[in-house]
Amino acid sequence: MGDSSYCPDCKRSTEVVFDHSAGDTVCSECGLVLESHSIDETSEWRTFANESGDNDPNRVGGPSNPLLSDSGLTTMISKTKGSGGDSLPSGLGRWQSRGSAADRNLLHAFNVIATMADRLGLVTTIKDSNECLPSLKIGNQAGLDRANEIYKKVEDQKPLRGRNQDAILAACLYIACRQEDKPRTVKEICSIANGATKKEIGRAKEYIVKQLELEMGQSMEMGTIHAGDFLKRFCSHLAMSKQAVKAAEETVQKSEELDIRRSPISLAAAIIYIITQLSEEKKAVKDISLVTGVAEGTVRNVYKDLYPHLSKIIPNSYANEEDIKSLVGP
Repeated sequence: MGDSSYCPDCKRSTEVVFDHSAGDTVCSECGLVLESHSIDETSEWRTFANESGDNDPNRVGGPSNPLLSDSGLTTMISKTKGSGGDSLPSGLGRWQSRGSAADRNLLHAFNVIATMADRLGLVTTIKDSNECLPSLKIGNQAGLDRANEIYKKVEDQKPLRGRNQDAILAACLYIACRQEDKPRTVKEICSIANGATKKEIGRAKEYIVKQLELEMGQSMEMGTIHAGDFLKRFCSHLAMSKQAVKAAEETVQKSEELDIRRSPISLAAAIIYIITQLSEEKKAVKDISLVTGVAEGTVRNVYKDLYPHLSKIIPNSYANEEDIKSLVGP
């Protein structure tokens, strides 16, 4: 669950379920099979060893990485059968340990970014993007990691020694999410940033954008964010019902027609508060603030802005005029 796709029967975008055994992608609401016989691209862990004592399931090396000087195509020298000790002879050991220190540092940074992305539950488009930054394309090879690209470009321009590395890596991931139209809040990024604070990540983001804009000679496209980009995730964390989530989505869409000059995250938080107050599953402002990262005072202020327009933006199927009037005034 979590991914969405357009369903021709429901005539809208719905959440989908992946049936890995059959290779089917199924609409979670009506059960329509949207895609069948999908190819399983995961690893095939079988052992092809000639020696009975060797149980290593790997039969090929890792994928090439054009961001590294040797494309990541390194060679491991193994011990010959029957050799004693755990180390290679000194000559071979020196060759084994040879390699670019810069590449080793890059690999470490890439691993940290991958770990953070996994902890955020990001889809593969963030980690494996076919569409690279215009000024960061390296050939036409697919699977380039956008966050890694951003880090590599900034590292190439100016060494990052002395700066908070965790904040830099977290900021790279934040920018990548924005550019891939899968934005995350700074609070969400901060929660997986290995101790980096929101302030440090904010400063790192500004530094990275400045460096890339200097390189490109033009402003950097960060992508537009909307309240709907965060809504489902917030609703899920608050354990809201499907009916409430649907009403919140419709309310967000209609609210975009209003001249409410608030951040998308604040707008999403206020709409969630309104929708829950109209149901039996009421949520306290404190709980919504904790999940969304929006201050309680801000939630109340946006609620005040939206209050005069509630009858226009809240779906009639969810609440009638009497229900809306029963809400506590701001």
